[in-house]
Amino acid sequence: MGKYVVLALQIVIALSLAGSLFVQAVILPLVWVDLEGEALWGRIVLVAIAAFWILGLQVCAVCIWRLLTLVRRGSVFSRAAFRWVDVIIGAIAFDAVVTFALAALLAPGSAAPGVVGLVCGAAFVTGGVALLVVVMRQLLQQAMDREIEARTLRSELDGVV
Repeated sequence: MGKYVVLALQIVIALSLAGSLFVQAVILPLVWVDLEGEALWGRIVLVAIAAFWILGLQVCAVCIWRLLTLVRRGSVFSRAAFRWVDVIIGAIAFDAVVTFALAALLAPGSAAPGVVGLVCGAAFVTGGVALLVVVMRQLLQQAMDREIEARTLRSELDGVV
């Protein structure tokens, strides 16, 4: 991956993190005020779900930033990468659960069944993204195994020559 691609992605991540912090600091309190007529527990739950969901995205962004740092250093094929990928998987799965919790909370209320279905679908798709990252983690493991195998074969070849 070229250094300009890494830099561009880091700029996108930095802007996304800044935007998410703005949402947490400004927009969520405004949503709290807008929900003034709702029951207190409903306000708390809806704002908390939004805050937790944004937190999951922020965790993913920080982990991707760390992986990009490993890419830039040329050490992405290391055990350190797995830690960040595992955290990404956990954060995406967390967001899937939070999204499903929102659907479960909307279901007994006055929300249209289609809205509840859409939110359930979003939770399902988010869980699928977590599984996709699990597959990508396995691909990373296979790439590392091939890298180790190639190094071993090179050292054996150097010994023969």
